[in-house]
Amino acid sequence: MTSRAPGKRVRKAPAERRHEIVATAARIGLVEGLECITLRRVADELAVRPGLVGHYFPAADELVAEAFTHATLAELDGLLPPRPDAPLDTFRRFFGLTSSADFHDVSKLWLNARHLARYRPALREHVVQQELLWCRRLAELIAAGVAAGVFVCGDPWGAATRVLVAVDGASAYVNTTADHRRAPTADMPRTVAEAELGLRHGALLAD
Repeated sequence: MTSRAPGKRVRKAPAERRHEIVATAARIGLVEGLECITLRRVADELAVRPGLVGHYFPAADELVAEAFTHATLAELDGLLPPRPDAPLDTFRRFFGLTSSADFHDVSKLWLNARHLARYRPALREHVVQQELLWCRRLAELIAAGVAAGVFVCGDPWGAATRVLVAVDGASAYVNTTADHRRAPTADMPRTVAEAELGLRHGALLAD
């Protein structure tokens, strides 16, 4: 029987290694849940010793919190890119994506994080920060549409908050059967946005 020699450890720059750890934890959280993020599990995924992960994150709760932010921030940039050129088209794309199966993992992650945030202060702080960031990005999109004469809205921040509450409300059914996620529940966030922005019914449907 032959034995396999241990692979040579690759030394990486601290910033690169830290990013790798957070990104790996974020993938675990998205697919399996934030509870599955442990220092040992992340170390196993990266084929390194748990002590290396612990060097960057002595407390697992800090890694969980940063993994949540990493995942949701990446999704935010994909859904609502900063400074979009076409507010109406951006909104249509936003609702097309958030109502699709591709958004299910992120919806589950938000539900998971909000539940765990009751018991984990570090995660709660990150959840609040991300909620505000998502609302700010949506409010900026609405304000851009108002300035362009596309939307009619006197309170972009309030409208953004109500639209996100509608998105979260519809997403609350992500763990139930597909039948419960069909119209009118799936269409609710879009119809709320149309009313908030002074648009006709169906104006935010993707072409």
